[in-house]
Amino acid sequence: MERVILVKEALVERLAVYIELIKLKLTLAVVFSGVFGYCLASQSVVWWKVAVLVIASIAITGAANIINQIIEKDSDRFMKRTAVRPLPTGRATVTEAAWVSLVLFSLSVFLFVYVFNIRAASLAVLSLLLYGFVYTPLKRRGQIAVFIGALPGAFPPMIGWVAATNQFGWAPGILFAIQFFWQFPHFWAIGWLAFDEYKKAGIQMMPGKAKDSDTAFRIMLYTLFLVPVGWLPYMLGMTGIHSAFIAMIGGILFLAQTFHLMRTCTDKAALQMMFGSLIYLPVVQIVYLLDKV
Repeated sequence: MERVILVKEALVERLAVYIELIKLKLTLAVVFSGVFGYCLASQSVVWWKVAVLVIASIAITGAANIINQIIEKDSDRFMKRTAVRPLPTGRATVTEAAWVSLVLFSLSVFLFVYVFNIRAASLAVLSLLLYGFVYTPLKRRGQIAVFIGALPGAFPPMIGWVAATNQFGWAPGILFAIQFFWQFPHFWAIGWLAFDEYKKAGIQMMPGKAKDSDTAFRIMLYTLFLVPVGWLPYMLGMTGIHSAFIAMIGGILFLAQTFHLMRTCTDKAALQMMFGSLIYLPVVQIVYLLDKV
């Protein structure tokens, strides 16, 4: 009996480590965007397919996150928020993490191909390759990494749309564009707050070299795109006018936070902007769903 208990405890411990490796909270945010794209595209939502999409999305995103941590296992030791991850602390080995990533990747590709279509599977694989093997190594090379990282980061709603329709086009492209431009103020707010730690780890995440008004101005420029882009789903006939107004108001409020950052250049303003970004995207996506045509 005692042996059974020890085995259960060991399994629970490994499961907890694997949940950390896939960055579950971040992964679920990605999954939400994918489900949003699928439901917006579907004339009639098939809920068992939504469940499969959730599993496949968790698997491919988790696999990409593990690849990211394997490559950054050494630099993660220099940052307070990443030093406690399984690889830097030795709670998981690189070999073990690589096997978990491979299993998750294989499961995801199988589900996307078997339940959905080759196009959605191809986008999912491309997102993993860009995030794990292009964006991650480039983080030490300069600001170009943020632009490359924004590509796979904007794929989820497009993957969801293509999974539902098996078609590319303007509609999934617009969903991609909204999430693409949203990522810059979101990640630069995080980069502002962790500026010293990123610098210590040799990672350049900010559009400027200091936490000053010039950097804040660049953040504002990218946030500005969200105001007109938020109207595009309505203009293409995907959603109604009500969600377009809400998206515009959300974009203006988000933009106002960047002006506040430009004026104060404080960590408090960056923190407020980061929370604003976390509110903006799901709210806009939800109102698009509620107002879809």
